Amino acid sequence: FTSVVPCNVFGPHDNFDPLHAHVMGALINRAYQAKENGTTFEIWGTGAALRQFIYNLDLAKLFIWVLREYTEVDPIILSPNAEDEVSIKDVAMMILEAFDFKGEVQFLTDKSDGQLKKTASNAKLRTYLPQFQFTSTRQAIKETVQWYIDNYHTEHIRK
Repeated sequence: FTSVVPCNVFGPHDNFDPLHAHVMGALINRAYQAKENGTTFEIWGTGAALRQFIYNLDLAKLFIWVLREYTEVDPIILSPNAEDEVSIKDVAMMILEAFDFKGEVQFLTDKSDGQLKKTASNAKLRTYLPQFQFTSTRQAIKETVQWYIDNYHTEHIRK
C-alpha cells in the first residue's frame, strides 16, 4: 500500500457549508449568498495567499491511475504544477465571474491571510504522467459554480 497526498480539492459534491468547508467551497457559498441577497462579498485577508487547487474530477482520474499503475510504497503528491498556483484574490474573482456577480467586494484585511504559500511538488507525478492535463482552475470553478447553482435546492449540497 501507499499514500496519496492531494493539494486543495474542490468541485461538484464538495462541502459548501461556510462553517466547515475549505476555502473554495466557502467562497462559492458566500458568492451565491451575496448575489442572492444583494449583499457585499467578503474575502478574509488581502487575498495574497497562493494555493494549488485540484479539481475533484482530475483527482478521481489520478486516484484510478494510482490504484491501477502506481507500484511504489513511497507516497505520491497529486497536485497541479507549482506555476499553476493561484492567489485567493484571483480565485475569488473567478468565482464572482462564474456567478456573474456585479455587487461590492470587500477584503477584510483585519483577518489573517494564513500561510502565504503552500507549494507542493508534483515532480514524482510528472515522471509517471508527464502529459496529464489538469483542468484549468478557471474552467473547474466555472463547472463547479454551475453544478452548485443547478443543485442548490437539492439534497446534494452541503450548505
